[in-house]
Amino acid sequence: MYVLVFFVAHWYLSLLMQTFFLHRYAAHKMFTMSPFWEKFFYTLTFIFQGSSFLSPYAYGVMHRLHHAYADTEEDPHSPSFSSSLVDMMWKTKNYYNNILHREDSIPTKFKKDVPHWAFMERLGDYWVIRIGWGVLYTLFYIQFATAWWMFLLLPIHFLMGPVHGVIINWYAHKYGYTNFKVNDTARNLLPFDFLMMGESYHNNHHKLGGRANFGVKWHEFDPTYPFILFLNATGIIKLKRNNDLNYMPS
Repeated sequence: MYVLVFFVAHWYLSLLMQTFFLHRYAAHKMFTMSPFWEKFFYTLTFIFQGSSFLSPYAYGVMHRLHHAYADTEEDPHSPSFSSSLVDMMWKTKNYYNNILHREDSIPTKFKKDVPHWAFMERLGDYWVIRIGWGVLYTLFYIQFATAWWMFLLLPIHFLMGPVHGVIINWYAHKYGYTNFKVNDTARNLLPFDFLMMGESYHNNHHKLGGRANFGVKWHEFDPTYPFILFLNATGIIKLKRNNDLNYMPS
């Protein structure tokens, strides 16, 4: 029981930071926050993503490119230009690392206002830190696992961030339904997104790139949106008006 609770908690807490902080804040700037709260959520991202910590800076820049060049050869992660899921993940990793280590030639407009905390970016990317998180996960399983098959969940813990990314970047460009006509293959993977906290409404998001609520139809509940409304009501963040417009960096 402890192992399953830990797995579910890691899945959703990691995903929350990815969709709330990396995606809706770092990439799209759907809301603003003070420098203090930005570092606070940076730290939560480091803790909740653990061994698979994703740089908000690199994620933000790469995701903006995905919107600008969706399903073209310049898209950092398109199934249309990848031979397999693993091939797409490998290309994404290389693209991500080039941005992270400033070895890219991406136009400045895609980097405008993307958050960057150098200390946490370096800390989260150190291999000794990533391995350390993995050791902690493994020790937890050794202590609490009650069946051998539970250890099969460990690789998902190690790669939680990329696993969440590939579910959307691969499957939500191949399967599901559409509410809007867009110039790419983005689809809504789930009619009720209990698994990806609103991220699977990918067709909606590609049409309304700056809209904080990813759900559109009555059954498309976005679990992250009430969290955003709560933080906005408490003054921790400030939700931008007219955020149903597409975000395009200038």
